[in-house]
Amino acid sequence: MKRTGIRILLADDHAIVRDGIRALLEKETDFEVVGEVEDGRAAVQQAEKLLPDLVIMDIAMPNLNGIEATRQLLVQAPQLKIIALSMHADTRFVAEMLRAGAVGYLQKNCAFKNLIHAIHTVMAGQIYLGATITGIVVESFKQQLLANPPKFSPPLSSREREVIQLLAEGSSTKEIAHRLNVSTRTVDTHRQNIMEKLHLRSIAQLTKYAIRAGMTSPDS
Repeated sequence: MKRTGIRILLADDHAIVRDGIRALLEKETDFEVVGEVEDGRAAVQQAEKLLPDLVIMDIAMPNLNGIEATRQLLVQAPQLKIIALSMHADTRFVAEMLRAGAVGYLQKNCAFKNLIHAIHTVMAGQIYLGATITGIVVESFKQQLLANPPKFSPPLSSREREVIQLLAEGSSTKEIAHRLNVSTRTVDTHRQNIMEKLHLRSIAQLTKYAIRAGMTSPDS
């Protein structure tokens, strides 16, 4: 059979959901639904036979859930794109599905145009998250930061961070002193303290550190 577009495998344990998605997708000229399955194990087996470009994957399915099926599919075919389409918007499901390798996640109550956009987005090599899912991911990330704030060792003072950026950007001691309204001796002291704290031996090493730490950019 001649390939007519993006080859899609549907994995959902509800036939009415599969039928609805298939009917909508087949109205699009650049999609070809090559198969549909009702559990994760069948998805793994059929993907090996049908060689889809993308799988639209439910999470809560019998026999083998969508998360584990995603892991197995990507071991079998690392180039395969997987979009989770689930009624669940719980942080645990979202996190585990993304960790398993899914590159898209939408809720089943999304508009069909969002699913179309998601397919094109992931096939272009990007990640697509529905609006609700994006909010969940961001909130989860914020909570993780609050619970485990990044540790900078050794700690630099606010003024030392200013000095290291200016040094990395090529400012002289005199220029830094003028800009910060301090003496050149104070700038020298800050530079020495920075070097000792970070175990650096040269301005070149300091510049590399500043770039890696996001204090300045390579183009500065």
